[in-house]
Amino acid sequence: MAVTLPHSLATPAERLAALRGQLAQSGLHACLVPTADPHLSEYLPEHWAARAWLSGFDGSAGSLLVTADFAGLWTDSRYWVQAEAQLRGSGIVLMRAGAPDVPDALDWALAHLARGDRVAVDGRVLDLAAERRWRSALEGAGMALVLDQDPVGAIWTGRPTLPAAPVFEHLPPHACRTRADNLAAVRAAMRNHGAAWHLLSSLDDIAWLLNLRGTDVDYNPVFLAHALLDEDGVRLYVAPGKIDAGLAARLAADGVALRDYAALAADLAALPPDAALLVDPARVTAGTLSHAPQARRIEAINPSQLLKSVKNAAEADNIRAAMAQDGAALCEFFAWFEAALAAGERITEIDVDTRLSAARARRPGFVSLSFATIAGFNANGAMPHYRATGSSHAVIQGDGLLLIDSGGQYLGGTTDITRVVPVGTPSDAQRADYTTVLQAHIALARARFPEDTPSSVLDTLARMPLWRRGLDYGHGTGHGVGYFLNVHEGPQSISVRGHARPHQGMKAGMLTSNEPGLYRDGQWGIRIENLVLAVPAGQTGFGSFLEFETVTLCPIDTRCVVRERLSADEIAWLDAYHARVRECLLPLVDGAARDWLLARTEAL
Repeated sequence: MAVTLPHSLATPAERLAALRGQLAQSGLHACLVPTADPHLSEYLPEHWAARAWLSGFDGSAGSLLVTADFAGLWTDSRYWVQAEAQLRGSGIVLMRAGAPDVPDALDWALAHLARGDRVAVDGRVLDLAAERRWRSALEGAGMALVLDQDPVGAIWTGRPTLPAAPVFEHLPPHACRTRADNLAAVRAAMRNHGAAWHLLSSLDDIAWLLNLRGTDVDYNPVFLAHALLDEDGVRLYVAPGKIDAGLAARLAADGVALRDYAALAADLAALPPDAALLVDPARVTAGTLSHAPQARRIEAINPSQLLKSVKNAAEADNIRAAMAQDGAALCEFFAWFEAALAAGERITEIDVDTRLSAARARRPGFVSLSFATIAGFNANGAMPHYRATGSSHAVIQGDGLLLIDSGGQYLGGTTDITRVVPVGTPSDAQRADYTTVLQAHIALARARFPEDTPSSVLDTLARMPLWRRGLDYGHGTGHGVGYFLNVHEGPQSISVRGHARPHQGMKAGMLTSNEPGLYRDGQWGIRIENLVLAVPAGQTGFGSFLEFETVTLCPIDTRCVVRERLSADEIAWLDAYHARVRECLLPLVDGAARDWLLARTEAL
């Protein structure tokens, strides 16, 4: 049942009014709109960006709850400033998730809805853990969770279609494992779990498993698909026309049969009674699993999450080569930037994005950016997920700090780097903060620890230099990074809010970011980020130890460093890092970029 819609739903306020009419006609009392698609992706195709379309807030995280007389958007501190601006005039209340006295969406619903009320959420995009939490709590309060209705979809006129770009194969020498080897490793894990079937909906897992890539999702080289494995074959559910005949034949040779994207529901319903089905509850939606009620679920992390997080020796070599090309692009950019500043040219944050992206695009093996570039000057740098737009950006002039967080997708690896550079004359307070963040970065970079140490445990190493000054930052210190895949990858997560789960132990071959920061609201932000590869550090009577090899190659600006605050060991680390950066990048740059590299890698 759909309401009669006005000719135009041009504003969030108009869309909310239409949604409330739809809820009333459908006998619903609330609608939850998460930021998700059927694959629980970080970046969403426009077709699934329902929360952004409805609210006008386009940050990458948040949930919207709408009732007859209330609409609230829950998002974390990274997006409070952005959300406050984008929600203005919409009638939507910003709910600052994580702030004191701010209930989460479920607690708010329990406190404000009545017995007998029905809460709708599109089950196709609701993860299994959230479904269980909401259903248990609502039913305990005499309410109902409704998953088989999509009230937003019913009013979304002109909804974008699903992407139709072709799928392509990731080939040697950049693909360093065969499809057959990947399938064999996953099937071995299935047998260990006692599973006869394995359902995959997470796009990075499917892309890695089958050595395929795509362009359906911004920044992540993946494509919309599901996969269903048994001991003998794989059914790949993908839209017709996305895989050409030649690739289809090569997939068939490895036991991969193509099925229509929409055929998954029927195939799940046709599984044998009591089929042992391995699923990852964090990476599959309640709506998808609702089609296989007869299956006996075996819940565990997707084996491919663990397998792809550990890069092999050939992948590590390709990553090092990609980092060198990325570093050369950054040298070219920074040489232009400093010369243009000195010449008095007008430079905006958008110019930084444009020039840096162009420099990367000229490097061999470059495919795309790995996320939207963050270029934030002074106060804008204090927002960790700031994004300059044509209507809202800063001119880089006067004195201060410019934070640039950027990355690229290369055929041989994924990069992610943050640098902060002075503009004009930085203040003593800025230099003190910069030096503290550098000490935090060096502390984690120099870590040595037993293999299988829970990744979350390492977080405090980076925070100690800040904590000593009574400072802190709100985000995690490190995330896993894919191999020409998602820039944010699990299972490891170096975060003070993490948990010491068995699958989050650090292993040799894991590629992880090292990115402590410090943010002065309304003033400046500092973050220094490199990617580090866990490598063996020797065997002792207490077991196998690991250490980090910093693989990102780009000078860390020393003009903001308060040298007397650094220890001899910290200075030695920085000088050794710059010597390696110079050695690796000199063969790849010339002219002004070469001169800039030589100047910025001088020993401290």
